[in-house]
Amino acid sequence: MGRLLAFNLVFFMLPFGVYAAWLFVKRGAASNAGDWPMKTISWLALVGAVLMLAAIFTFIQFNGAPPGSVYVPAQLIDGELVPGRYE
Repeated sequence: MGRLLAFNLVFFMLPFGVYAAWLFVKRGAASNAGDWPMKTISWLALVGAVLMLAAIFTFIQFNGAPPGSVYVPAQLIDGELVPGRYE
């Protein structure tokens, strides 16, 4: 669960990092409050949310079992736990 949250956080924060890097290159600092107006923060949050949703959608589409496969749940065989798998 932590990996999923960290993954989503990275894609959401990516536009903020790019903007901060641009401010640092352009002005030498990104810590001035005047460089972060609410309108800019709103746009960055919107772009971050779109990036996060696009990443989630992409991983849902291209992650998982091949079409037509059947999921075999985890089993306890001879005292050993065999993890679930697709066949």
